[in-house]
Amino acid sequence: MNKPNIVLITSDQQHWNTLGAFNREISTPNLDRLVKEGTTFSRAYCPNPTCTPTRASIVTGMYPSQHGAWTLGTMLPEDRQTVGELLRQGGYRTALVGKAHFQPVGSTDEYRSLEGRMMLHDFDFWRKFTGPYYGFEHAELVRNHTNEWLVGQHYALWMEERGCSNWRDYFTPPIGTMDEAAKFSWPIPEEFHYNTWIAERTNALLDTYKQSGDNFFLWASFPDPHPPYLAPEPWANMYDPDRLTIPKAAAGEHENNPPHFRMTQEPDPDFSAYRETGFGIHGYHSHIRMSEDDHKKSVAVYYGMVSFMDKCIGKIMYKLDELGLADNTIVVFTTDHGHFFGQHGLQAKGGFHYEDLIRLPFIVKYPNRVPAGQVSDSLQSLVDLAPTFLSFAGLNVPGAMTGVDQSRVWLDPSQASREHVICEFHHEPTTIHQKTYVDRRYKITVYFNQTYGELFDLEEDPGEIRNLWHDERYKDLKSELLMKYIWAELGKEPMPMPRISGA
Repeated sequence: MNKPNIVLITSDQQHWNTLGAFNREISTPNLDRLVKEGTTFSRAYCPNPTCTPTRASIVTGMYPSQHGAWTLGTMLPEDRQTVGELLRQGGYRTALVGKAHFQPVGSTDEYRSLEGRMMLHDFDFWRKFTGPYYGFEHAELVRNHTNEWLVGQHYALWMEERGCSNWRDYFTPPIGTMDEAAKFSWPIPEEFHYNTWIAERTNALLDTYKQSGDNFFLWASFPDPHPPYLAPEPWANMYDPDRLTIPKAAAGEHENNPPHFRMTQEPDPDFSAYRETGFGIHGYHSHIRMSEDDHKKSVAVYYGMVSFMDKCIGKIMYKLDELGLADNTIVVFTTDHGHFFGQHGLQAKGGFHYEDLIRLPFIVKYPNRVPAGQVSDSLQSLVDLAPTFLSFAGLNVPGAMTGVDQSRVWLDPSQASREHVICEFHHEPTTIHQKTYVDRRYKITVYFNQTYGELFDLEEDPGEIRNLWHDERYKDLKSELLMKYIWAELGKEPMPMPRISGA
Protein backbone atom coordinates (compact mmCIF):
# COMPACT_ATOMS: atom_id res chain seq x y z
CA MET A 1 0.00 0.00 0.00
CA ASN A 2 1.16 3.52 -0.72
CA LYS A 3 2.58 5.49 2.15
CA PRO A 4 -0.04 7.97 3.38
CA ASN A 5 0.28 11.70 3.13
CA ILE A 6 -0.16 13.55 6.41
CA VAL A 7 -1.98 16.85 6.97
CA LEU A 8 -1.87 18.21 10.51
CA ILE A 9 -4.28 21.08 11.14
CA THR A 10 -3.99 22.87 14.46
CA SER A 11 -5.66 25.81 16.13
CA ASP A 12 -4.22 27.77 19.05
CA GLN A 13 -5.73 27.68 22.52
CA GLN A 14 -9.05 26.07 21.61
CA HIS A 15 -11.32 24.64 24.30
CA TRP A 16 -12.12 20.97 23.78
CA ASN A 17 -15.88 21.60 23.74
CA THR A 18 -16.00 24.01 20.79
CA LEU A 19 -17.02 21.64 18.02
CA GLY A 20 -20.53 21.97 16.65
CA ALA A 21 -20.91 18.19 16.46
CA PHE A 22 -20.89 18.09 20.28
CA ASN A 23 -21.94 21.64 21.22
CA ARG A 24 -25.10 23.00 19.62
CA GLU A 25 -24.24 26.59 20.54
CA ILE A 26 -21.38 26.79 18.01
CA SER A 27 -21.27 26.23 14.25
CA THR A 28 -18.30 24.31 12.78
CA PRO A 29 -19.66 22.51 9.71
CA ASN A 30 -16.26 21.55 8.30
CA LEU A 31 -14.89 20.17 11.53
CA ASP A 32 -18.23 18.40 11.97
CA ARG A 33 -17.57 16.79 8.59
CA LEU A 34 -14.24 15.54 9.93
CA VAL A 35 -16.08 14.11 12.93
CA LYS A 36 -18.42 12.21 10.58
CA GLU A 37 -15.60 10.98 8.36
CA GLY A 38 -13.10 10.13 11.10
CA THR A 39 -12.72 9.19 14.74
CA THR A 40 -12.93 11.77 17.53
CA PHE A 41 -10.76 11.03 20.54
CA SER A 42 -12.51 12.58 23.52
CA ARG A 43 -9.62 12.09 25.97
CA ALA A 44 -6.74 13.87 24.23
CA TYR A 45 -4.30 16.01 26.23
CA CYS A 46 -1.43 18.43 25.79
CA PRO A 47 1.95 17.85 27.51
CA ASN A 48 2.03 21.50 28.63
CA PRO A 49 -0.75 24.14 28.59
CA THR A 50 1.35 26.80 26.83
CA CYS A 51 2.39 27.23 23.21
CA THR A 52 6.15 26.76 22.81
CA PRO A 53 6.56 23.66 25.02
CA THR A 54 3.65 21.80 23.44
CA ARG A 55 4.49 22.76 19.85
CA ALA A 56 8.04 21.59 20.42
CA SER A 57 6.63 18.31 21.78
CA ILE A 58 4.56 17.85 18.62
CA VAL A 59 7.64 17.90 16.41
CA THR A 60 10.09 16.09 18.72
CA GLY A 61 7.87 13.43 20.31
CA MET A 62 9.42 14.40 23.64
CA TYR A 63 8.12 16.07 26.78
CA PRO A 64 9.06 19.72 27.46
CA SER A 65 11.32 18.64 30.35
CA GLN A 66 13.24 16.57 27.78
CA HIS A 67 13.43 18.63 24.59
CA GLY A 68 14.49 21.83 26.36
CA ALA A 69 11.78 24.35 25.40
CA TRP A 70 10.20 24.05 28.84
CA THR A 71 8.22 27.32 28.97
CA LEU A 72 7.24 30.39 26.96
CA GLY A 73 10.25 32.54 26.15
CA THR A 74 12.54 29.56 25.65
CA MET A 75 13.96 28.16 22.42
CA LEU A 76 13.70 24.64 21.09
CA PRO A 77 17.36 23.71 20.49
CA GLU A 78 17.93 23.47 16.76
CA ASP A 79 19.85 20.22 17.10
CA ARG A 80 16.79 18.33 18.31
CA GLN A 81 15.69 15.56 15.96
CA THR A 82 12.20 16.26 14.60
CA VAL A 83 9.49 14.34 12.86
CA GLY A 84 9.83 16.60 9.82
CA GLU A 85 13.52 15.77 9.51
CA LEU A 86 12.87 12.03 9.79
CA LEU A 87 10.03 12.12 7.29
CA ARG A 88 12.25 14.05 4.86
CA GLN A 89 14.86 11.33 5.18
CA GLY A 90 12.09 8.85 4.42
CA GLY A 91 11.17 10.54 1.15
CA TYR A 92 8.48 12.97 2.30
CA ARG A 93 8.16 16.64 1.41
CA THR A 94 7.59 18.63 4.61
CA ALA A 95 6.07 22.07 5.14
CA LEU A 96 4.70 24.32 7.86
CA VAL A 97 2.33 27.20 7.11
CA GLY A 98 1.27 29.49 9.95
CA LYS A 99 2.36 29.70 13.56
CA ALA A 100 5.55 27.93 14.63
CA HIS A 101 6.51 29.48 18.01
CA PHE A 102 9.55 27.24 18.47
CA GLN A 103 11.61 30.30 19.35
CA PRO A 104 11.00 33.31 21.64
CA VAL A 105 10.17 36.92 20.83
CA GLY A 106 13.24 37.88 22.87
CA SER A 107 16.75 37.36 21.55
CA THR A 108 20.30 37.44 22.95
CA ASP A 109 23.75 37.24 21.44
CA GLU A 110 23.96 33.63 22.60
CA TYR A 111 20.43 32.66 21.54
CA ARG A 112 19.50 34.39 18.31
CA SER A 113 15.80 33.93 17.64
CA LEU A 114 14.51 33.72 14.09
CA GLU A 115 11.09 34.54 15.56
CA GLY A 116 12.47 37.40 17.66
CA ARG A 117 11.23 40.96 17.49
CA MET A 118 14.29 42.14 15.55
CA MET A 119 13.69 39.53 12.85
CA LEU A 120 9.90 39.61 12.54
CA HIS A 121 9.95 42.83 10.52
CA ASP A 122 13.11 42.20 8.48
CA PHE A 123 11.15 41.84 5.29
CA ASP A 124 14.25 41.56 3.08
CA PHE A 125 15.09 38.41 5.02
CA TRP A 126 11.59 36.92 4.77
CA ARG A 127 11.45 37.53 1.02
CA LYS A 128 14.33 35.09 0.68
CA PHE A 129 13.74 32.64 3.52
CA THR A 130 11.35 29.69 3.31
CA GLY A 131 13.37 27.12 5.28
CA PRO A 132 14.59 24.69 6.19
CA TYR A 133 13.26 25.16 9.72
CA TYR A 134 13.19 22.43 12.38
CA GLY A 135 12.91 19.69 9.77
CA PHE A 136 10.41 21.51 7.59
CA GLU A 137 11.77 21.80 4.09
CA HIS A 138 9.42 24.72 3.49
CA ALA A 139 8.13 27.19 6.09
CA GLU A 140 5.87 30.24 5.74
CA LEU A 141 5.35 31.86 9.11
CA VAL A 142 3.16 34.21 11.12
CA ARG A 143 3.66 35.08 14.80
CA ASN A 144 0.95 37.52 15.91
CA HIS A 145 -2.41 36.79 17.49
CA THR A 146 -5.08 38.95 15.85
CA ASN A 147 -3.92 42.60 15.80
CA GLU A 148 -0.70 42.24 17.82
CA TRP A 149 2.28 44.28 16.61
CA LEU A 150 4.21 41.00 16.20
CA VAL A 151 2.72 40.77 12.68
CA GLY A 152 5.40 40.33 10.05
CA GLN A 153 7.25 37.46 8.38
CA HIS A 154 5.65 35.85 5.31
CA TYR A 155 2.12 36.86 6.26
CA ALA A 156 2.83 40.60 6.05
CA LEU A 157 4.52 40.14 2.66
CA TRP A 158 1.47 38.23 1.40
CA MET A 159 -0.86 41.09 2.43
CA GLU A 160 1.23 43.51 0.39
CA GLU A 161 1.26 41.12 -2.57
CA ARG A 162 -2.53 40.95 -2.37
CA GLY A 163 -2.77 44.73 -2.63
CA CYS A 164 -3.28 45.53 1.04
CA SER A 165 -0.67 48.28 1.14
CA ASN A 166 -2.24 49.80 4.28
CA TRP A 167 -2.02 46.56 6.30
CA ARG A 168 -0.35 48.42 9.19
CA ASP A 169 -3.68 50.14 9.88
CA TYR A 170 -5.01 46.85 11.24
CA PHE A 171 -2.25 46.15 13.75
CA THR A 172 -1.05 47.81 16.94
CA PRO A 173 2.08 49.96 17.42
CA PRO A 174 5.01 49.91 17.01
CA ILE A 175 4.67 48.19 13.62
CA GLY A 176 1.00 49.13 13.10
CA THR A 177 -1.32 52.04 13.80
CA MET A 178 -4.47 50.41 15.21
CA ASP A 179 -5.80 51.59 18.56
CA GLU A 180 -4.59 49.13 21.20
CA ALA A 181 -7.85 49.57 23.11
CA ALA A 182 -9.91 48.11 20.26
CA LYS A 183 -11.78 44.94 21.15
CA PHE A 184 -14.13 42.36 19.70
CA SER A 185 -14.62 43.66 16.13
CA TRP A 186 -11.46 43.75 14.00
CA PRO A 187 -11.80 45.90 10.88
CA ILE A 188 -9.34 43.85 8.80
CA PRO A 189 -11.15 42.52 5.70
CA GLU A 190 -11.61 38.76 5.74
CA GLU A 191 -9.66 38.46 2.48
CA PHE A 192 -6.52 39.73 4.25
CA HIS A 193 -6.88 37.77 7.48
CA TYR A 194 -4.19 35.22 8.33
CA ASN A 195 -6.80 32.44 8.27
CA THR A 196 -7.34 33.17 4.58
CA TRP A 197 -3.57 33.29 4.00
CA ILE A 198 -2.98 29.92 5.71
CA ALA A 199 -5.67 28.18 3.67
CA GLU A 200 -4.46 29.72 0.41
CA ARG A 201 -0.79 28.89 0.96
CA THR A 202 -1.59 25.38 2.23
CA ASN A 203 -3.63 24.70 -0.88
CA ALA A 204 -0.86 26.05 -3.13
CA LEU A 205 1.52 23.53 -1.59
CA LEU A 206 -1.03 20.75 -2.08
CA ASP A 207 -1.12 21.68 -5.79
CA THR A 208 2.69 21.41 -5.89
CA TYR A 209 2.73 18.00 -4.21
CA LYS A 210 -0.01 16.70 -6.48
CA GLN A 211 1.99 17.70 -9.54
CA SER A 212 5.21 16.17 -8.24
CA GLY A 213 3.59 12.99 -6.94
CA ASP A 214 5.61 13.21 -3.73
CA ASN A 215 4.40 12.09 -0.34
CA PHE A 216 4.05 15.03 2.03
CA PHE A 217 3.71 16.05 5.66
CA LEU A 218 2.00 19.44 5.77
CA TRP A 219 1.19 21.34 8.97
CA ALA A 220 -1.42 24.11 8.65
CA SER A 221 -1.08 25.99 11.93
CA PHE A 222 -3.80 28.56 12.69
CA PRO A 223 -3.18 31.23 15.40
CA ASP A 224 -6.90 31.49 16.31
CA PRO A 225 -8.87 31.46 18.60
CA HIS A 226 -6.06 32.64 20.91
CA PRO A 227 -6.93 36.03 22.48
CA PRO A 228 -7.19 38.99 22.00
CA TYR A 229 -10.86 38.32 21.28
CA LEU A 230 -11.04 39.90 17.84
CA ALA A 231 -12.63 38.81 14.57
CA PRO A 232 -13.62 40.56 11.33
CA GLU A 233 -17.24 40.82 10.35
CA PRO A 234 -19.49 38.94 10.06
CA TRP A 235 -17.75 36.62 12.53
CA ALA A 236 -17.45 39.18 15.33
CA ASN A 237 -21.23 39.40 15.58
CA MET A 238 -22.15 35.90 14.46
CA TYR A 239 -23.28 34.87 17.95
CA ASP A 240 -25.73 36.56 20.30
CA PRO A 241 -24.03 36.68 23.73
CA ASP A 242 -27.39 36.43 25.46
CA ARG A 243 -28.08 33.06 23.85
CA LEU A 244 -24.82 31.39 24.91
CA THR A 245 -23.92 29.47 28.04
CA ILE A 246 -21.40 31.68 29.84
CA PRO A 247 -19.11 29.69 32.17
CA LYS A 248 -18.55 30.93 35.72
CA ALA A 249 -16.96 29.73 38.94
CA ALA A 250 -19.03 27.58 41.27
CA ALA A 251 -19.60 29.02 44.73
CA GLY A 252 -16.77 28.07 47.08
CA GLU A 253 -15.04 25.79 44.60
CA HIS A 254 -11.55 27.15 45.37
CA GLU A 255 -11.78 26.74 49.17
CA ASN A 256 -9.80 23.48 49.09
CA ASN A 257 -7.54 24.44 46.19
CA PRO A 258 -3.92 25.72 46.28
CA PRO A 259 -3.59 29.40 47.28
CA HIS A 260 -3.12 30.85 43.80
CA PHE A 261 -6.52 29.49 42.74
CA ARG A 262 -8.33 31.40 45.50
CA MET A 263 -6.29 34.53 44.87
CA THR A 264 -7.55 34.79 41.29
CA GLN A 265 -11.02 35.46 42.66
CA GLU A 266 -9.96 38.33 44.93
CA PRO A 267 -10.68 41.95 43.87
CA ASP A 268 -7.01 43.01 43.99
CA PRO A 269 -4.79 39.97 44.50
CA ASP A 270 -1.10 40.25 45.32
CA PHE A 271 0.77 37.75 43.16
CA SER A 272 4.23 39.08 44.03
CA ALA A 273 5.15 35.77 45.69
CA TYR A 274 4.52 34.04 42.36
CA ARG A 275 6.74 36.30 40.31
CA GLU A 276 10.13 35.43 38.92
CA THR A 277 12.20 37.49 36.47
CA GLY A 278 9.25 39.78 35.85
CA PHE A 279 6.68 37.09 35.14
CA GLY A 280 3.93 35.56 37.21
CA ILE A 281 0.30 34.61 37.10
CA HIS A 282 -0.61 37.95 35.51
CA GLY A 283 1.90 37.16 32.78
CA TYR A 284 -0.30 34.26 31.74
CA HIS A 285 -3.53 36.26 31.79
CA SER A 286 -5.29 33.88 34.16
CA HIS A 287 -6.70 36.67 36.27
CA ILE A 288 -8.52 39.11 33.99
CA ARG A 289 -11.35 41.19 35.38
CA MET A 290 -14.18 41.78 32.92
CA SER A 291 -17.58 43.33 33.15
CA GLU A 292 -20.41 40.86 32.73
CA ASP A 293 -21.23 42.28 29.30
CA ASP A 294 -17.60 42.02 28.16
CA HIS A 295 -17.37 38.48 29.46
CA LYS A 296 -20.43 37.43 27.49
CA LYS A 297 -19.23 39.21 24.37
CA SER A 298 -15.77 37.65 24.64
CA VAL A 299 -17.33 34.18 24.58
CA ALA A 300 -19.38 35.12 21.52
CA VAL A 301 -16.34 36.46 19.68
CA TYR A 302 -14.24 33.45 20.70
CA TYR A 303 -16.89 31.25 19.10
CA GLY A 304 -16.87 33.51 16.04
CA MET A 305 -13.10 33.08 15.75
CA VAL A 306 -13.54 29.30 15.81
CA SER A 307 -16.26 29.43 13.15
CA PHE A 308 -14.18 31.64 10.85
CA MET A 309 -11.22 29.30 11.20
CA ASP A 310 -13.55 26.38 10.44
CA LYS A 311 -14.47 27.98 7.12
CA CYS A 312 -10.80 28.12 6.13
CA ILE A 313 -10.18 24.56 7.30
CA GLY A 314 -13.01 23.58 4.97
CA LYS A 315 -11.09 25.08 2.03
CA ILE A 316 -8.16 22.75 2.80
CA MET A 317 -10.40 19.70 3.08
CA TYR A 318 -12.15 20.44 -0.20
CA LYS A 319 -8.79 20.97 -1.90
CA LEU A 320 -7.73 17.48 -0.85
CA ASP A 321 -10.94 16.17 -2.42
CA GLU A 322 -10.50 18.21 -5.60
CA LEU A 323 -6.95 16.94 -6.12
CA GLY A 324 -7.89 13.32 -5.44
CA LEU A 325 -5.56 13.19 -2.45
CA ALA A 326 -8.08 12.65 0.34
CA ASP A 327 -8.22 8.85 0.21
CA ASN A 328 -4.49 8.48 0.85
CA THR A 329 -4.12 11.31 3.37
CA ILE A 330 -4.25 11.16 7.15
CA VAL A 331 -5.86 14.37 8.42
CA VAL A 332 -5.48 15.22 12.09
CA PHE A 333 -7.18 18.20 13.67
CA THR A 334 -6.28 19.34 17.17
CA THR A 335 -4.99 22.35 19.11
CA ASP A 336 -1.87 23.08 21.17
CA HIS A 337 -3.77 23.50 24.48
CA GLY A 338 -7.13 24.53 25.84
CA HIS A 339 -8.59 27.78 27.11
CA PHE A 340 -10.51 29.28 30.00
CA PHE A 341 -13.33 31.64 29.12
CA GLY A 342 -14.87 31.82 32.56
CA GLN A 343 -14.62 28.22 33.73
CA HIS A 344 -13.62 28.19 37.42
CA GLY A 345 -13.61 32.00 37.29
CA LEU A 346 -10.51 32.02 35.05
CA GLN A 347 -9.58 33.52 31.71
CA ALA A 348 -7.06 32.36 29.09
CA LYS A 349 -4.30 30.11 30.56
CA GLY A 350 -1.73 29.67 33.32
CA GLY A 351 -0.72 27.31 36.12
CA PHE A 352 -4.06 25.48 36.36
CA HIS A 353 -4.41 21.93 35.02
CA TYR A 354 -8.17 21.79 34.74
CA GLU A 355 -9.58 19.77 31.84
CA ASP A 356 -10.56 23.07 30.21
CA LEU A 357 -6.88 23.88 29.74
CA ILE A 358 -5.16 20.54 29.12
CA ARG A 359 -7.84 18.55 27.28
CA LEU A 360 -8.12 19.01 23.51
CA PRO A 361 -10.37 18.58 20.50
CA PHE A 362 -8.75 15.73 18.53
CA ILE A 363 -10.03 14.20 15.29
CA VAL A 364 -8.31 11.68 12.98
CA LYS A 365 -9.46 10.93 9.44
CA TYR A 366 -7.91 8.29 7.19
CA PRO A 367 -10.49 6.93 4.74
CA ASN A 368 -11.08 3.17 4.85
CA ARG A 369 -8.49 2.79 7.62
CA VAL A 370 -9.59 4.90 10.58
CA PRO A 371 -13.26 4.22 11.38
CA ALA A 372 -15.72 6.93 10.40
CA GLY A 373 -18.17 8.51 12.80
CA GLN A 374 -16.75 7.01 15.97
CA VAL A 375 -15.93 8.60 19.32
CA SER A 376 -13.22 6.93 21.41
CA ASP A 377 -12.12 7.59 24.98
CA SER A 378 -8.67 6.02 24.44
CA LEU A 379 -6.12 8.39 25.95
CA GLN A 380 -4.06 10.47 23.53
CA SER A 381 -1.27 13.02 24.00
CA LEU A 382 0.22 15.48 21.54
CA VAL A 383 3.60 13.99 22.37
CA ASP A 384 2.34 10.88 20.55
CA LEU A 385 1.88 12.57 17.17
CA ALA A 386 5.49 12.30 15.98
CA PRO A 387 5.95 8.55 16.65
CA THR A 388 2.50 7.80 15.26
CA PHE A 389 3.17 9.68 12.02
CA LEU A 390 6.50 7.88 11.63
CA SER A 391 4.81 4.55 12.18
CA PHE A 392 2.20 5.19 9.50
CA ALA A 393 5.00 6.24 7.14
CA GLY A 394 6.75 2.92 7.73
CA LEU A 395 9.73 4.57 9.41
CA ASN A 396 11.54 3.65 12.61
CA VAL A 397 10.67 5.59 15.75
CA PRO A 398 13.84 6.79 17.54
CA GLY A 399 14.29 5.63 21.12
CA ALA A 400 14.64 9.25 22.21
CA MET A 401 10.99 9.84 21.34
CA THR A 402 9.05 9.17 24.52
CA GLY A 403 5.60 9.59 22.98
CA VAL A 404 3.52 6.48 22.29
CA ASP A 405 2.84 5.10 18.83
CA GLN A 406 -0.96 5.34 18.57
CA SER A 407 -1.29 3.89 15.06
CA ARG A 408 -3.05 0.67 16.15
CA VAL A 409 -5.49 2.69 18.28
CA TRP A 410 -6.30 5.05 15.44
CA LEU A 411 -7.04 2.03 13.25
CA ASP A 412 -9.05 0.35 16.01
CA PRO A 413 -10.28 2.96 18.51
CA SER A 414 -11.61 0.27 20.85
CA GLN A 415 -8.01 -0.45 21.82
CA ALA A 416 -5.75 1.62 24.09
CA SER A 417 -2.02 2.31 24.04
CA ARG A 418 -1.96 4.50 27.14
CA GLU A 419 -3.01 4.02 30.75
CA HIS A 420 -2.20 7.62 31.65
CA VAL A 421 -1.02 10.98 30.37
CA ILE A 422 1.40 13.46 31.93
CA CYS A 423 1.08 17.24 31.74
CA GLU A 424 3.81 19.65 32.89
CA PHE A 425 3.82 23.33 33.72
CA HIS A 426 7.15 24.82 34.66
CA HIS A 427 7.58 28.55 34.59
CA GLU A 428 10.06 29.08 37.40
CA PRO A 429 10.52 26.79 40.43
CA THR A 430 9.62 29.58 42.83
CA THR A 431 6.44 30.55 41.01
CA ILE A 432 4.21 27.75 39.70
CA HIS A 433 5.86 24.41 38.92
CA GLN A 434 3.43 21.52 38.68
CA LYS A 435 2.97 18.14 37.07
CA THR A 436 -0.25 16.24 36.54
CA TYR A 437 -0.99 12.54 36.12
CA VAL A 438 -4.31 11.63 34.49
CA ASP A 439 -5.68 8.13 34.08
CA ARG A 440 -9.05 6.95 32.87
CA ARG A 441 -10.80 8.13 36.03
CA TYR A 442 -8.55 10.20 38.28
CA LYS A 443 -6.31 13.23 38.05
CA ILE A 444 -3.61 14.17 40.54
CA THR A 445 -1.46 17.31 40.46
CA VAL A 446 1.70 17.85 42.50
CA TYR A 447 3.61 21.09 43.01
CA PHE A 448 7.35 21.57 43.39
CA ASN A 449 8.32 21.79 47.06
CA GLN A 450 4.71 22.21 48.22
CA THR A 451 2.43 20.12 50.42
CA TYR A 452 -0.76 21.18 48.66
CA GLY A 453 -2.05 19.66 45.44
CA GLU A 454 -5.14 18.54 43.58
CA LEU A 455 -7.00 15.25 43.31
CA PHE A 456 -10.15 14.97 41.21
CA ASP A 457 -12.46 12.08 40.41
CA LEU A 458 -13.30 12.85 36.78
CA GLU A 459 -16.04 10.25 36.71
CA GLU A 460 -17.97 11.53 39.73
CA ASP A 461 -16.91 15.16 39.41
CA PRO A 462 -16.27 15.96 35.70
CA GLY A 463 -16.47 19.69 36.40
CA GLU A 464 -13.56 19.42 38.87
CA ILE A 465 -15.34 21.29 41.62
CA ARG A 466 -14.37 19.09 44.60
CA ASN A 467 -10.63 18.85 45.26
CA LEU A 468 -10.09 15.66 47.30
CA TRP A 469 -6.39 16.27 48.12
CA HIS A 470 -6.95 16.91 51.84
CA ASP A 471 -9.92 14.54 52.24
CA GLU A 472 -8.90 11.76 54.63
CA ARG A 473 -11.33 9.37 52.97
CA TYR A 474 -9.14 9.46 49.85
CA LYS A 475 -5.76 9.14 51.60
CA ASP A 476 -5.08 5.64 50.26
CA LEU A 477 -6.17 6.58 46.76
CA LYS A 478 -3.87 9.61 46.85
CA SER A 479 -0.93 7.44 47.88
CA GLU A 480 -1.68 4.95 45.11
CA LEU A 481 -1.91 7.69 42.47
CA LEU A 482 1.30 9.33 43.70
CA MET A 483 3.15 6.03 43.26
CA LYS A 484 1.69 5.66 39.76
CA TYR A 485 2.74 9.21 38.97
CA ILE A 486 6.31 8.59 40.17
CA TRP A 487 6.71 5.54 37.96
CA ALA A 488 5.01 7.27 35.06
CA GLU A 489 7.62 10.02 35.37
CA LEU A 490 10.48 7.53 35.48
CA GLY A 491 9.02 5.59 32.59
CA LYS A 492 9.10 8.54 30.20
CA GLU A 493 12.87 8.88 30.27
CA PRO A 494 14.26 8.57 26.72
CA MET A 495 15.98 5.31 25.84
CA PRO A 496 18.18 6.28 22.88
CA MET A 497 20.35 3.15 22.84
CA PRO A 498 19.00 -0.44 22.71
CA ARG A 499 20.52 -3.13 24.89
CA ILE A 500 22.24 -5.63 22.57
CA SER A 501 24.04 -7.96 25.00
CA GLY A 502 24.09 -9.11 28.60
CA ALA A 503 27.17 -7.08 29.44
